[in-house]
Amino acid sequence: MTDDHASDPRRRYSAPVVDGVGKAPSRSMLRATGFTDEDFTKPQIGIASTWSRVTPCNMHINTLADEAGRGADAAGGKSVIFNTITVSDGIANGTEGMKYSLVSREVIADSIETVAGCEGFDGLVAIGGCDKNMPGCLMGLARLNRPSVFVYGGTIKPGKNHTDLISVFEAVGAHAKGDKSLIEVKQVEEEAIPGAGSCGGMYTANTMASAIEALGMSLPGSSAQNAEDNDKLEDCRAAGEAVLKLLDRDIKPRDILTREAFENAITVVIALGGSTNAVLHLIAMAHTVDVALSLEDFTRIGKRVPVLADLRPSGHYMMSELVAIGGIQPLMKTLLDAGLLHGDCLTVTGKTLAENLENVAPYPEEQDIIHALDKPIKKDSHLRILYGNLAPTGAVAKITGKEGTYFKGNARVFHSEEEATDRIMDGTVTAGDVLVIRYEGPKGGPGMREMLTPTSAIMGRGLGQDVALITDGRFSGGSHGFVVGHLTPEAQEGGPIALVETGDEIIIDAEANTITLNVEEAELERRRAAWTAPPPRYTRGVLAKYAKTVSSASLGAITDGD
Repeated sequence: MTDDHASDPRRRYSAPVVDGVGKAPSRSMLRATGFTDEDFTKPQIGIASTWSRVTPCNMHINTLADEAGRGADAAGGKSVIFNTITVSDGIANGTEGMKYSLVSREVIADSIETVAGCEGFDGLVAIGGCDKNMPGCLMGLARLNRPSVFVYGGTIKPGKNHTDLISVFEAVGAHAKGDKSLIEVKQVEEEAIPGAGSCGGMYTANTMASAIEALGMSLPGSSAQNAEDNDKLEDCRAAGEAVLKLLDRDIKPRDILTREAFENAITVVIALGGSTNAVLHLIAMAHTVDVALSLEDFTRIGKRVPVLADLRPSGHYMMSELVAIGGIQPLMKTLLDAGLLHGDCLTVTGKTLAENLENVAPYPEEQDIIHALDKPIKKDSHLRILYGNLAPTGAVAKITGKEGTYFKGNARVFHSEEEATDRIMDGTVTAGDVLVIRYEGPKGGPGMREMLTPTSAIMGRGLGQDVALITDGRFSGGSHGFVVGHLTPEAQEGGPIALVETGDEIIIDAEANTITLNVEEAELERRRAAWTAPPPRYTRGVLAKYAKTVSSASLGAITDGD
C-alpha cells in the first residue's frame, strides 16, 4: 500500500491508520472484518448505531444502520458500523434506574467520540431513536467535527384507540382514582405500543429530532417519518450518500451549528410545543461547539414565536398524524416566510435552509394539526424560564395555558420521586398542593430523573389543574400540567428549594415568569444556616463520576465544562 492520502483530502483521518507498509497490521485486522484492497483507498464512514432490544425506540435501528452503510458504500465510501448504547426512559421511569438516563447522553457522546477518534473515520452517520440518543449523538459528532449527518430512527404509530405510552402511565393514575379497572389498564398496556419507533407525541424524542433538522444536521424530512415506513430506509441511504458530498466540500458540524442555527432550533421547538428537555439539550449541544446559548435566549425568542402545533401531550394529535400531512417542513416554510427563521444557515445538504424549503408545499387546507400564525394555540412560548427566590439562576416550566398561567398553593415537600408518587396514589395529595420534589438534580439525584410517573399520576387522578409540581429534577416530554423543573441552584448545592418546608406558600406566575417562596428572608436565612448537604448517594461508578463532574441544569448539565 502506498501513502496516497495527500492526493485525497477526504481521507484525512483514515489514511494515517491504513496507508503505507507500516500499517500492514492495521490492514490485516480490517481484512478480517471484510475490507478489500480497494476499500483501503476509500474514505471511511463510521455508522454510529444505537440499536438494541432494550426499547422499541431503537429495536429497528440495526436495519437503518445497514441502509446508511449501503448509501455510503454506493457513493464511494467504505462504511463501518459500530454501536453505542441506549437506555429506555419509558421503562426506567419511576425507578432508581432512571438516574442513568441523562447520564447516558454523556456516555453516548463519549463513546462516539472515542470510537471514531480511535479508528480514524473520515465522516460519520449517527442514528438515534430515543430521548438521550439524539443530543448524545449530536454532541459526539460536534466534538469530532468531521463531515456528519444525523438520522432520526422515526416515530411509532398510534396504539389502538389512539393510545401511546403516556396513555399507559395515566391509566395507572386513573386506576388509583377508581376510574379504570385492572382489566382496562391491562388492555391499554397491551395495545398502546404497536411496534418500533419513538414515543408518538411531541415528547422529547420527536422534539429533539425536529430541533436537529432545524439545526441543519439531518436531511430535510428526517425528523417526521414513521419508524417502520420505507421513507425511513430511503432517508438512511441518502444520509450515507450525503456524507460523501460533505467530504467533497469539507463541510463539518461547526460550519452548520452556528448561533443562528440554534435560534432556528429554539423557534421550531416552540412552534411545535416541544419538550422542556430541549432547553437542557440545546444548551449542552451549543456548548460543545462553543456557541454561547443561555436560558435568556429561550425567553427572548419565545416572546415572538407562537405555539402552533396541536400535538400531545398538551394537544390532541400524534407525530404520525403530522407525518401524514407533510411533517415539519411546511411549518418551517411558514416560519421562514414570516421572518422567524434564519434562512441563510448552512445544512447537511450543502444548501441553505431557505434553499431546502424553497419548493415545500403548504399543509392541506382541511388539516387542523398545525394552526395558522394568526390563529395560534398560544401567542408566545409555552417554555417559560422562571426566576425568583426559589430559582435565582432559573427554572424551566412548560405552561401551555390550558392549565392556567398562575398557581398559588402550599408546599408539600418530598425528598424523592417515589415518596411523592406514593402520596399522590394514596390520596394524600389534594387540590391546592404544590408538590416539591427535591434532591433529584444533576448532582443530588444524581442524574436529574424525569418526573413522568408523578405528573401522570396527577393527571390520571384528575388533579391536573388543581395541583402544581416543582422539582430540581426534570420532566418527560410526556409530562403536562402545572409543572416547573430544573430549579437552580439544586437542593444538593444548597439552593432555595432545599429550604422549603411543608405548608410554605409558593406562587408560580407564568406571565411574569416568576417562582416565589412566600417566606420572610430572615426565616430563610435561619433555615439556610441550619442546612447541611446530605452525603452523596453514590461513591463509586458512573453515577458518582457524573455527580462530581456535572454542571448546573441552567448550563445544560454538561460534564466537559471548564
